[in-house]
Amino acid sequence: MTVTPPRTGEDPDTNPSLGTGTDTGAGRDASASLDACASAGTSASAGRGTSAGTSAGTGAGTDTGERKRARSGARDGRVPGARESGGRPETTSNRFLARAALVTIALSIAGALLGLGRDQALAHLFGAGSDTDAFLVAWTVPEFAATLLIEDGLAFVLIPAFSVAVTRRARGAAGDPVRALVAATLPRLTFAFAAVGALLIAGAPYLVEALAPGLPDPRLAVDCTRLTATCVFSFGLAGYCSAALRAHRRFVAPAAIYMAYNAGIIAVMFVLGARYGVRSAALGVAVGGALMVVAQAPSLWRQLRRGESAAGTPDGEPARPMDLTLVGTVLLFALCRQSQVLIERFLASSLPAGAISHLNYAQKVAQMPMVLSLMLCTVTFPVVAQAIAEGDTERARDRVERDLTLVACTVLLGTAAVVACAPQIIHLLFQRGAFTAQDTAATAAVMRVYALGLLGHTLVGALVRSYFCSGRPTWYPLFAMTAGIVATCWTGVLAVGPWGVCGIAAANAAGITLTAGLLLYGMGPRSVPIRTRAVLSEIGKPLRAALTAAVTGGLCASGVDDPLLGLVVGGTVVTVVFALLAWAFRVEGFASALRSVTRRVSCARFR
Repeated sequence: MTVTPPRTGEDPDTNPSLGTGTDTGAGRDASASLDACASAGTSASAGRGTSAGTSAGTGAGTDTGERKRARSGARDGRVPGARESGGRPETTSNRFLARAALVTIALSIAGALLGLGRDQALAHLFGAGSDTDAFLVAWTVPEFAATLLIEDGLAFVLIPAFSVAVTRRARGAAGDPVRALVAATLPRLTFAFAAVGALLIAGAPYLVEALAPGLPDPRLAVDCTRLTATCVFSFGLAGYCSAALRAHRRFVAPAAIYMAYNAGIIAVMFVLGARYGVRSAALGVAVGGALMVVAQAPSLWRQLRRGESAAGTPDGEPARPMDLTLVGTVLLFALCRQSQVLIERFLASSLPAGAISHLNYAQKVAQMPMVLSLMLCTVTFPVVAQAIAEGDTERARDRVERDLTLVACTVLLGTAAVVACAPQIIHLLFQRGAFTAQDTAATAAVMRVYALGLLGHTLVGALVRSYFCSGRPTWYPLFAMTAGIVATCWTGVLAVGPWGVCGIAAANAAGITLTAGLLLYGMGPRSVPIRTRAVLSEIGKPLRAALTAAVTGGLCASGVDDPLLGLVVGGTVVTVVFALLAWAFRVEGFASALRSVTRRVSCARFR
């Protein structure tokens, strides 16, 4: 998969619709803004030491046709700055990656906030008792479906396949390779999604019995599971649309799907909650899944129609079949990773009522730093795959190393804040209605333990993309994840008795950390050959800063009675201490980001 480089003297990322300047100062500004993004985990350097946006333009911002195409791209949800010249995709530049990451993060934050609103509504309407435990058993289905079909599994297969098809279309291949790929894959996958969903609906009683045999009354869980099982079909179509759009460098619609999803669940719960109880939340999952498809379908339809005029008939050349071994390795890895949830809920089902709910609420809040930090990898995954396909292992290595250090720095800052201010966070988010002070204390304790594994979860999410970016099947990630699952299972069995739900959370942290270590060890001949020792040394710097910041911030927050004020005090202390230590330890990306911000402020004063 080769991407045509920009022509000499042309800025590959100038946005004509914005009238961007054509001198090298624009490139310097873009490089500085990219450095500023690094502190939030959104740096997207191509790893070649120079910014792709520093070359001088030649009147790129003056062509009327270019302006119209830029406005058309904005209507399609294209991130500003991704321009195609002569029908050929330009080399992805730093500015485009930074903008794509910022757009993705902004929309993901909005979706995460709605997700918190969903959990708050669930806690407020139904509390943390046997009813919510029953729903959360059924919630296992959309959790697995999201991982397998949207976030990880299917995306690792479809994004490289669509990237090849998009490149062949741009080179003028006979027919339209993109539409040919859709015709060859979408009908079969749609049938598979529908068949699996129907199988889950029919086998819901057996599934509930396997997931949570300790439930006192499984009938409610069975009803909820039959409703949530419909998401297999809708999530499959949503994941297909997301992969196709991201391969086309369209990130707005895929990043907005969780906003539609969570908004649908919240609306159904409030409208039908009084009549149908917690079953309304399960019905909301079905409605929200359909909204995920609706949010992306128009944009994907425009991309498919775009090839009609240039390519003629879509049957000029058959699409390349997907490697079934690759599909199997990817889906088995994602399934194995998500099976941690099965172990947790299986063990928690034998504990007093509310244990599953406490674990769920703790995970949802604690995972937010991880989800936001991995948005960078979502944007750079096609870039690494492109570099591997071109044989440029040095560029791929530099990109992966930069991603690992940035996501680790971001998630460790979030981990420190979660550990320091867990009681205040849970109190402010959930303690109202049926959610009591005892529920707050139990959930906060679980969240602090669970947060110890956030770095491992983040590294696994970042590293596994490097194993699958070449489009070749590999079994090593499945081996590493299986080892982590075995560790989680045995540790959980031993710890659940003396420590209850906190023991389950500790087992989760131990297992995922083992998997992250094995994936780091296996990088090289099986994946992108990163410099593992250098990466570990760099990650150790923010890790020391996070430990100190968490202890200091926790002591300060615990001395304040008001939860809001305690959160403000604790969060401020954590941020300041982490920033000072990161500066002192010379954490990669942090110092350059601060210098960039300082330079921009100084320039603004003299304008």
